[in-house]
Amino acid sequence: MKLVIIGASGTLGRALIDHLAGKHEVVKVGKTQGDYLVDITQADSVKNLFKKVGKVDGIISVTGNLHFAPLPQMTAEGFSLGLNDKLLGQVNLALVGQHYLNDGGSITLTSGIVSEQPIVGGTNASTVNAAIEGFVLSAAIELQNGQRINAVNPSVVTESLDIYEPFFPGYESVPANRVAMAFQRSIEGGLNGKIFKVW
Repeated sequence: MKLVIIGASGTLGRALIDHLAGKHEVVKVGKTQGDYLVDITQADSVKNLFKKVGKVDGIISVTGNLHFAPLPQMTAEGFSLGLNDKLLGQVNLALVGQHYLNDGGSITLTSGIVSEQPIVGGTNASTVNAAIEGFVLSAAIELQNGQRINAVNPSVVTESLDIYEPFFPGYESVPANRVAMAFQRSIEGGLNGKIFKVW
């Protein structure tokens, strides 16, 4: 299968490439490095990406920024970061990408554990991740030609604990290669409209 991975240079992206490249054609995409570049917050950039890449069998998003701040200090501007980046950016990939997806192909987005288990300072993250899952559940019943859409919902990734551990006290981390296996289930399996939890 021809798979396009957006966020390929990140922790999960690299784990996915290690896990999938041996059996699939992988197109690596990022904001600043990769086979192709894209700004997922800009619909025109996403359209240009798929025009260049062409038809694919799988679209995998492991990208998107969030805003972490205590609620009393949260501003609309800060909150908009996650909405415009991780949420609407991944929605852009799905809305445009569906038209470049082969029959029976799949889209896999990334949410996160805080959609159900909030953390202090993570209101933006919880909102965005829950909205991504809502989008997946709804879009799954409208995609055509056997196309599928799912999301992978990981806990904090072990390889990123040096950055995120203070935000996730008492949370059990999961290794990136275990998260990659959930993406494989979405891509190579037959499930549609599912949230693959890796906790």
